[in-house]
Amino acid sequence: MIRSVESPPPVSAPVLAAYSYCETVTGQQARNFAYGIRLLPVAKRRAMSALYAFSRRVDDIGDGALAPDVKAARLEDTRAMLARVRAGTVDEDDTDPVAVALTHAAQVFPIPLNGLDELIDGVLMDVRGETYETWDDLKVYCRCVAGAIGRLSLGVFGTERGARGAERASEYADTLGLALQLTNILRDVREDAADGRTYLPADDLAKFGCSAGFDGGPVPPGGSDFAGLVHFEVRRARTLFAEGYRLLPLLDRRSGACVAAMAGIYRRLLDRIERDPGAVLRGRVSLPGPEKAYVAVRGLSGLDTRHVTRTGRRRI
Repeated sequence: MIRSVESPPPVSAPVLAAYSYCETVTGQQARNFAYGIRLLPVAKRRAMSALYAFSRRVDDIGDGALAPDVKAARLEDTRAMLARVRAGTVDEDDTDPVAVALTHAAQVFPIPLNGLDELIDGVLMDVRGETYETWDDLKVYCRCVAGAIGRLSLGVFGTERGARGAERASEYADTLGLALQLTNILRDVREDAADGRTYLPADDLAKFGCSAGFDGGPVPPGGSDFAGLVHFEVRRARTLFAEGYRLLPLLDRRSGACVAAMAGIYRRLLDRIERDPGAVLRGRVSLPGPEKAYVAVRGLSGLDTRHVTRTGRRRI
């Protein structure tokens, strides 16, 4: 039974230890994610850390050096653990701290755990080496690995009681996840190419003469309009951000600040990529820590949410 977060169930020492493990994983590996969840109250921050730790485990399996069949088997083992969480058969003395923390979080918040199944499905697409012909094809992948995370997070955040348009909150969370993932794809073009992966749709690559792919070097394919390709994808990401930001007025202040901080960091990355498209072929584009902290403070103060119209659309 889901309990009210105003009167959550007592947290035992083993559960606290499990959450502590998840928070450590988040703090060490989450980077952009960690700046946002610092703005949440304790119970929500713990739950988000449990979601992140599970997601990190899945991603690490997909990105590891194991053979594809071994990766697939380990992902299915992780799905079996998720099934135990869903069934409520994980007790606080279980040896897997992620399972313990996630089980407790799911007792406190209405987390749609099927979203974690979708995440596993998305990583299995990576393991199989799938490529994408069109944006519609890529959206399926993005919805699994990022849109699902948006919907899971909404289960923790909740919506403001009586918020107008709350019935579309899940849709907006999903769209914001797509915006973040497309930004990730642009940022990681070189890194993914080095791993033999191409995520951008084949139709888009062909349109800008980039079908030959990227070899991880500082020079785009000969005769291509790489800058045009990047600007095309940036415009698509901005449209997704504009729609996804309709979520912000539906959340309480601190949850909205968390989302504004995480999304704000990615929007700044997008700005940098737009200004210098070739930067993604020279190395990973990132923001320095002080700038991330600045974005987080703006989110908490409301500076990144006040320019939302009554319909929820942010002026970009």
